[in-house]
Amino acid sequence: MDLTTFYAVVSATGFTLVGLWWSAVDRRRDLLADPHTRRLVGGVYLTFLLPGLMGLFAQVGGSGSSLWRSTFGLTAIVGAWSTLRLIRADSATTTPGPFARHRWIVVVLYAVILLMGLAPAAAEAVGLTGLQGAAMAVIALIVVAHGLAWELLADEPAVKA
Repeated sequence: MDLTTFYAVVSATGFTLVGLWWSAVDRRRDLLADPHTRRLVGGVYLTFLLPGLMGLFAQVGGSGSSLWRSTFGLTAIVGAWSTLRLIRADSATTTPGPFARHRWIVVVLYAVILLMGLAPAAAEAVGLTGLQGAAMAVIALIVVAHGLAWELLADEPAVKA
């Protein structure tokens, strides 16, 4: 598959998942009642939204452009920063699921994307272009976001007294 097609699919998938996430959260309004859980809901939202945005910019910028590199870098910084804030906020609570316990992997994936934006030639060490290396990290981000979404939605709704 060529990268333009790949990133078109990633973009469409990311924005579709954002819409599905809004629907899921609408059905589980209890997730928005607590500030801590609301932050976790927002973290999942960003982990679907940011790959969608990266997909759009990859299509517009193309593989030889500094546009994809700068937007991937900026997006990775936003994603890593917001995830680090979630990890810090989450450290005071017990997080039952394996995806939430290992949320630090999201930061690592954003670091890989940032590296690909700053130094795309680094991907050549494993036989990829920078845009291909970033694509691998984007795929992993979407998989982790699915796991985080599942853990939030599979948790029992808060019972009102």
